[in-house]
Amino acid sequence: MPAFRHVLAAVSLAAALVAPALAGAREVTHAMGTTEVPDAPARIVVLTNEGTEALLALGVTPVGAVKGWSGDPWYDHTREALADTTALGEESAVNLEMIAALQPDLIIGNKARQEGVYEQLSAIAPTVMSERLRGDWQINFEFYADAVGKHEEGQAVLADFAERVEAIAAALGDRVNEEISLVRFMPGRTRIYLKDTFAGIILDQIGFARPEIQDRDEFADEVGKERIPDFDGDRMFYFVYETGDGEGDSRADEWMADPLWANLEVVQAGNVQPVNDAIWNTAGGVIAANLMLDDIVEIYGLDIE
Repeated sequence: MPAFRHVLAAVSLAAALVAPALAGAREVTHAMGTTEVPDAPARIVVLTNEGTEALLALGVTPVGAVKGWSGDPWYDHTREALADTTALGEESAVNLEMIAALQPDLIIGNKARQEGVYEQLSAIAPTVMSERLRGDWQINFEFYADAVGKHEEGQAVLADFAERVEAIAAALGDRVNEEISLVRFMPGRTRIYLKDTFAGIILDQIGFARPEIQDRDEFADEVGKERIPDFDGDRMFYFVYETGDGEGDSRADEWMADPLWANLEVVQAGNVQPVNDAIWNTAGGVIAANLMLDDIVEIYGLDIE
């Protein structure tokens, strides 16, 4: 990729020229090692959606960010805030040339997504990476806040979220003992989502129970229709990942037409609730987490200011 090497060389030269003027730097230990980052980074590139939400919640607008898994290119709930941000491909396929062209002074990524291009990213700008995704958004949020020099602001955001969770748990009363089932429909795939997921972690924080077969600290079970009985619970939340061709919705309709679905006690009780896939799963950050809490407040009719 000669064009990329050309851009990278130009960026490296520019970085070398401005380096003496930096106000200061500090070492950040992360999933890929230890990296010296500027004390007050001004041009930040972020390569996960949950990382993007973390920065926005901290009052930082990234110059570049990966696209949402749905949306064009951003999720509805972050579109306005990212109006001036450059889209850099998907989490699993970032555009290195575009990143280099932005001349960032800090890149924030994730080992599970970008370990393979860490060296290339580090050649563009100081790069730090969180370890995992799945249910780790709060762990990662704290890391991102520290990486951009906003530890106290980050602690305040997490404290506000914890306060909301506590208020919701109190308002639910005995209903917190409901066993909550989580199901996701995608083109060609269906999953039962377990506890090591974005929604699973939040439900667990609130104190909700899970059906015994779903009460595991794992990610998800990919299932066939014979596993529909394992969807049962006191209440089911399901979300559909749609790629724009209708296949996700078609799969959900097909499974819901199955006699095994009609036989579920949760279906017969009328306690099946569709929820937004971006909010409950793919966005994966603090803004989505608070919107998920909003959904729970509305669905359960809680009186919380």
